[in-house]
Amino acid sequence: MKKLSMLILGLLTLLPMKADEGMWTLYNLPQAVYDQMKAYGFSLPYENIYSSQDAIKGSVVLFGGFCSGVVVSPDGLVFTNHHCGFEAIRSHSTVEHDYMLNGFYAKEYKDELPNENLFVSFMVEQQDVTARLKALGIDDMPSDRQSAVIDSVATVMTDSVKKVEKTLHVEIDPYYEGNQYFATTYRLFPDVRLVFTVPKSMGKFGGETDNWMWPRQTCDFSVFRIYADPKTNGPAEYSAQNVPYRPKTWAKVSLDGYKDGDFAMTIGYPGSTERYLSSYGIREMRDAGNETRVQVRTLKQEIMKRHMDADEAVRIKYDSKFAQSANYWKNSIGMNKCIDSIGIIKQKEAYELRLRHWQDTTGFLKGQLDFDVMAKLYGQRFERMRAFYYFAETFLGTSELVTRAMQAGNGKEVKGPEDNPKKQYIQFDDNSEEWDEALDKEVLSALLKNYREHVAKEYLPSIYETIDDRFGGDCTAYVDYLYKKSVLMKSGKKLYFNKKGFNDDLGVQLGLSLQEYLAGQREELGKVADKIAEQERLFCAARLRMEQDMPHYSDANMTMRLSYGRVGGFTMNGSPSGYYTTAESIVAKMKQADNVPEYFAEPIMHELLSAKDFGPYQDKATGKMQLCFLTNNDITGGNSGSPMFNGKGELIGLAFDGNWDSLSSDIYFEKNLARCIGVDIRYVLFMMDKWGHADRLLKEINAK
Repeated sequence: MKKLSMLILGLLTLLPMKADEGMWTLYNLPQAVYDQMKAYGFSLPYENIYSSQDAIKGSVVLFGGFCSGVVVSPDGLVFTNHHCGFEAIRSHSTVEHDYMLNGFYAKEYKDELPNENLFVSFMVEQQDVTARLKALGIDDMPSDRQSAVIDSVATVMTDSVKKVEKTLHVEIDPYYEGNQYFATTYRLFPDVRLVFTVPKSMGKFGGETDNWMWPRQTCDFSVFRIYADPKTNGPAEYSAQNVPYRPKTWAKVSLDGYKDGDFAMTIGYPGSTERYLSSYGIREMRDAGNETRVQVRTLKQEIMKRHMDADEAVRIKYDSKFAQSANYWKNSIGMNKCIDSIGIIKQKEAYELRLRHWQDTTGFLKGQLDFDVMAKLYGQRFERMRAFYYFAETFLGTSELVTRAMQAGNGKEVKGPEDNPKKQYIQFDDNSEEWDEALDKEVLSALLKNYREHVAKEYLPSIYETIDDRFGGDCTAYVDYLYKKSVLMKSGKKLYFNKKGFNDDLGVQLGLSLQEYLAGQREELGKVADKIAEQERLFCAARLRMEQDMPHYSDANMTMRLSYGRVGGFTMNGSPSGYYTTAESIVAKMKQADNVPEYFAEPIMHELLSAKDFGPYQDKATGKMQLCFLTNNDITGGNSGSPMFNGKGELIGLAFDGNWDSLSSDIYFEKNLARCIGVDIRYVLFMMDKWGHADRLLKEINAK
């Protein structure tokens, strides 16, 4: 497309939000949005979305704090994605009983597996508390003070709701870049048990080859169960005496399928979008954030994969870590591609020019919102921000040794009496089942060297002086020494701070150096961060005022949102995508496994998906066993596991991915290309039935 037509397109598409775009809060869903939903085929009353006793929102859960899920039975059964349950599945896997590789089915309640630190939360209600916080002067506070005040108000509100029900708590989140604040009341259940999962070959079919791609055939689901106190049916910490939770409402599964143009709706917990972000912020995201993430993770993942391929035990330890790293590595590649191919920065610049003209005409926020100031602020911090991203990708969560060093350096892991420093110590659990020394060492060595090569000298932590002075700049020799000599690698031993030579330990020095560097960088970045945040808030406020006659949704922030649209594909370069995949297509891919290892599937899967008749799971209209399908629902990370409903509020699938051609949707929703990929609920039930023989579960959800 020519530059001029791209500019015109930008001016048009950045006009007020289209009614079928958006991640809408439920409690105040605009009437115009509901009316459009009805026009598309939604048949339930308005109150059945949020406020009635059997409202759809009551069946949707925040899963683990990072995904979404849906309750599908009167006994607390929860469907979510396989990749959302990935770590729970991995944590129960051993070489002898590899549930990740072979799948798992608990044939009885007593066989369902508890999961430490896994929870689900139900949203009870939501309310606008903007006026309350504005009265406290929230807009005039620095970010750290804002956080403290918000936490304080949330604590007061939590204390209040606990008088009604002790299992409730309140969280307050900013919306519209901090122009509004909503308080959400949650009920959290901490006893969640693994019930069913397909083998990884199906739950992650296609792996990174197909990730973010269409067409897809991945059977991306897993099944958990919420357990509750036997006396109250309320939340309770894990206990063998807990019983399956009995919800007030649950989603009804549908075997009726869908056709092109049918209404479709997701409700879930999208994590983060930045569609109100300025052109300057998008440029920083592309060049400082995404480019850095891709460069570092490409290096790290090559090392991880080599070690994982060589040893099954290592693969089990790192399956989840690799998947988490690779997911947003590929997302960053795709997002940058879309930013450039769609011309998003130029479109945003054109919109900002239009808003400037409106501001000149109306005088709104004149003297406060200043795009020239915003540009200068972003420019001041660019190189430091880029180095900060390199630091995070290099040192945070990438190595067991560095994790221990950082914990020792920040003083948060100190144990022992506060009034007796001589008896204070740190102690690291023996977690050798979670990491591999050879892999850990090679990754750290490579990333230390890589960091030095990609940032300016002024952004090197002081520990690099030690690497140069004592090891001649050899990062591998330095890392070998640390693993052999540092007290930090002595798991289970009490490490006393007063012990002679403790602070001379190079592992301890590494932690202190990194913590000192991190604190300094945060301080420097903080000098402009609040000013940038204020300009972005005012930019959003001006946009909302200029477009005040249209409904607007806030950026995602891991709170419950509704998205609606229709079933259907897209056209790319003149080629239609199709809107569903079939059993024949996955069998064809399985036969390519010699060339694409991520298309491997066990012989039983070839047999099951080559059937001539799929019974009740076969689509009545097409006569096909349909696996995955497309809608134009508006989703992002965190929506994984979100239920996909038809116009009757029945479950037709689980959202699990977006498409490669619209990976910039976190900052710009391209309505012609952006699609949600879901796993067909009939595919889910088919696998539970024919592979898992999970009759008790199918009967429980009234699907058989």
